[in-house]
Amino acid sequence: MKTDAEIARSVTPRPISEIADKLGISHDRLIPYGRDKAKVELSVLAEPRKRPRPPKLVLVSAITPTPAGEGKTTTTIGLGQALSKLGESVCIALREPSLGPCMGVKGGATGGGYSQVMPADSINLHFTGDFHAITAAHNLLAAVLDNHIHYSSGVQVNPRRVLWRRVIDMNERALRNIIIGLGGVMQGVPRETGFDITAASEIMAMLCLAEGYDDLRRRIERTLVAFTFEGKPVTAGELKATGAVLALLKDALLPNLVQTLEGTPCFVHGGPFANIAHGCNSVLATRMAMHSADWTVTEAGFGFDLGAEKFFDIKCAGAGLDTAAVVLVATIRALKMHGGVKKDDLAAPSAAAVEAGLPNLEKHVENIRCFGESPVVALNRFGADTSEEIDVVRRCCAKLGVPFALSDRHARGGDGAIELARALIEHAEASPRPFKPLYDWNAPVVEKIRTICQRIYGANDVELTAAAQRDLADVERLGYAGLPICMAKTQNSLSDDPNLRGRPTNFDVTVRNIQINAGAGFLVVLTGEIMRMPGLPKHPASENIDVVDGRIVGLR
Repeated sequence: MKTDAEIARSVTPRPISEIADKLGISHDRLIPYGRDKAKVELSVLAEPRKRPRPPKLVLVSAITPTPAGEGKTTTTIGLGQALSKLGESVCIALREPSLGPCMGVKGGATGGGYSQVMPADSINLHFTGDFHAITAAHNLLAAVLDNHIHYSSGVQVNPRRVLWRRVIDMNERALRNIIIGLGGVMQGVPRETGFDITAASEIMAMLCLAEGYDDLRRRIERTLVAFTFEGKPVTAGELKATGAVLALLKDALLPNLVQTLEGTPCFVHGGPFANIAHGCNSVLATRMAMHSADWTVTEAGFGFDLGAEKFFDIKCAGAGLDTAAVVLVATIRALKMHGGVKKDDLAAPSAAAVEAGLPNLEKHVENIRCFGESPVVALNRFGADTSEEIDVVRRCCAKLGVPFALSDRHARGGDGAIELARALIEHAEASPRPFKPLYDWNAPVVEKIRTICQRIYGANDVELTAAAQRDLADVERLGYAGLPICMAKTQNSLSDDPNLRGRPTNFDVTVRNIQINAGAGFLVVLTGEIMRMPGLPKHPASENIDVVDGRIVGLR
């Protein structure tokens, strides 16, 4: 069996100008990065849409992830390729991978098998430099803030009430909590701080939610970074940092155009994680895909309870987007794990274990319906799956009244997702209705949190720690209570306990802190033991990466 890298290298990428031609994007709107990738100028969005049919946006989500894998990104790519094979005008919209997971456990995020975007090595590593620009912009604001503290000039920042941490695009547990400013009076003011991963940066969220340069400027300007000694908020605008931060993001704001192995156009732009951020690609990339094609296939990170909930309640509600359909991805292997089977025993056939894991699938279908949507269930097929096991899922979907389709996109590319594409077309054409948000942004903060926890996670209630209650008081005092909620929660469970698989019941969600992301325009609610800076495993993926004969090898 060929590896993903071997498959990718067997395909010669088309010139990026040919991919742009498929979308009707003129070559003078491209900023090429070599022959096979380019940034696209935002002026494309100001041109009249050339497609006669209204665009349809498709969201691909998944059941709660397990180490067995679900294949959400690969399904998104394979589905896009299948729609293209059926003669449809289609563009895919994905997030950019982070170096942290690439070097850690999860690996890259460019798909797999015959459903990949390319150039995979470039996209998974430095790509067009967007992550580096976001890191630099975020840390510039941190440096400007500490400079104000050092000189005690202008805004009188209280060093004990600095909110703005630094970021790095790497898993580095040693940087979670640090002390800076040591070494004497010329080295700054000593204080506690730390690093988050770049994917959790508020700058990342601002770039992904911005509608253009003017909107991004406003978001940077209003970003809350600290408090004064009197408890008054300090913003990036007051520190006179807005222009320089925006300058570092000038090129990063432009969506990146690449292609799949079968030449289907794909925008890859922005990379927030769904467990610690809002987990969606940029609004601009989604709009550009919808502007240029009849079908846009996008994804949201992790299970529906995380990225997809935020996709609807933050991205769609804020940007005025709507979906034509939702695809919910599952695998027999993952359902077995939710049914209590250990990873080493997944190869043994067990329809009973699949049956035991179905409550997780059923809960995610229920969650999708909370937004007035109804999904197509895509079952990614593996070689060890038996007909009896597959029939268990098929019967469950029939009972739930949702379309079901097998997908073999990993082994067969677009051909392997034709059944799913046909089911999607029929489903999307038959059910045009606007989604309904889960909550009103103007509802009380605790009510919004409780609504998410009870309706999406299945919790009994929420419990705020003393620290979270102090944070809530600041939120209300400063007038930020009308912002939507961005939950930071484990991706491994519907609950806030990563050890609870399946469909947990009789649990409360503990809210540890509430962070004000005024620039992004949401409140980050930290639950359980979730951290915004991951660590590397005992044997990280970086141990397998090398360069041989000028080629990168070992990148998953």
